[in-house]
Amino acid sequence: MRAARILLIVLVVLGGLFVAADRIAVSVAEDKAAERAQQTQGLSSKPDISIKGFPFLTQVASDKLDDVRITAHDIQAGTGAERLRIDSFTADLRGVNLSGNYQRAVADTADGSAFITYADLSAAAPPGVTVAYGGESKDGRGRVKVTGSVTMPLIGTVKRSVTSVISVEHGDTVRLHADVIPGVGSIPGLDKLIREKIDFTRSLVGLPTGIKVQSVVTTPSGISVAASGTNVVLAS
Repeated sequence: MRAARILLIVLVVLGGLFVAADRIAVSVAEDKAAERAQQTQGLSSKPDISIKGFPFLTQVASDKLDDVRITAHDIQAGTGAERLRIDSFTADLRGVNLSGNYQRAVADTADGSAFITYADLSAAAPPGVTVAYGGESKDGRGRVKVTGSVTMPLIGTVKRSVTSVISVEHGDTVRLHADVIPGVGSIPGLDKLIREKIDFTRSLVGLPTGIKVQSVVTTPSGISVAASGTNVVLAS
């Protein structure tokens, strides 16, 4: 009985050491993965990466992680005048395959979402155009309030606020388009001039390679963009 108790104590101690080693290893791996993701995805700061599942060491031995969750902030999408800041991005990556001495990580599938504030959307809009919450629509489409102005000869500055539909194009672009521009019927060419300003698109580059934008929902504080993909690159 004494030998059995000693063996049990030894097993408990070894199990505790294994768990401790496993948790230390996963913590180090999360930090290194965050550094690598920041470098390869061009992020301004290290993302928060959480590796799920236990034990971690056996997952590493098989070169495949069950579930990895990533949260990143302040992502700069696009360049120059069309640059768009993404306030936050979260993703759940499943079946993350490791290769190249753990320098490359590619997920079988991923689901995520990006959040863009109206202030950032306005900053990315054409000069003089602002974007705000447009309320709820009965048809379920995301709507925003877009305000802009143009200058016409003999008329001067004409300012209009419209309700625009915001939608997704080509899996990587958001598009704003006004259904109707009020008060332009009697002024030839005004509708076209205003649309050239307030109808615009912006690309959501900067998200992990393989992620495709699926839909967009408007909220009082900004727009939430749902995304998913296969063979999604976390680091390369």
